[in-house]
Amino acid sequence: MFRVSDVMTRQVVYLSADTPLDEAARVMKESDIGDVVVTDGATLAGMLTDRDIVVRAVAERADPGTTTIGSIITREVVMIEQHCTANEAAALMRERNIRRVLVCDSDRKLVGIVSLGDLAMRLDPQSALSDISEAAPNV
Repeated sequence: MFRVSDVMTRQVVYLSADTPLDEAARVMKESDIGDVVVTDGATLAGMLTDRDIVVRAVAERADPGTTTIGSIITREVVMIEQHCTANEAAALMRERNIRRVLVCDSDRKLVGIVSLGDLAMRLDPQSALSDISEAAPNV
C-alpha cells in the first residue's frame, strides 16, 4: 500500500495572507498549481485554492488588486501525517468533503500537500479522474 509520502507534492508554495489576490493568481498560474499555503508571519493561516478564488472572490466581484488572500482563504486546514496510507488520506478527504490535505511529519511540520488527483493517479491510473488530473497545463 502506498503511503501519503509516496504521492504528495513536496514543493509547497507559501504566500503571505496580505498578498493581493491578483498576485496570488499569477503565482498559481506560473507554478501550474491549484493551491498555496498561506501564512501570517510564522503562523499557518490557511490554504488558498483555485475554488476559493472563484467562489469567494470572483463570484462576489471582489477587486483582485485590493483583495488580500487572507480574506478569502480556507482557514480550517486538514492535515495528515506522511506515514499514513493513501487510502487513509482518501477516506479523510471523503469524510471531510475536501480535495486537498496538508501533509506533516511526526513533529507536525508541513512537508507537502496531497490532492485527490494525486491519489487518483497513483491508486487507479486508468480512472477518469486520473485522466483529468493529468490534463495539460494552461498556456
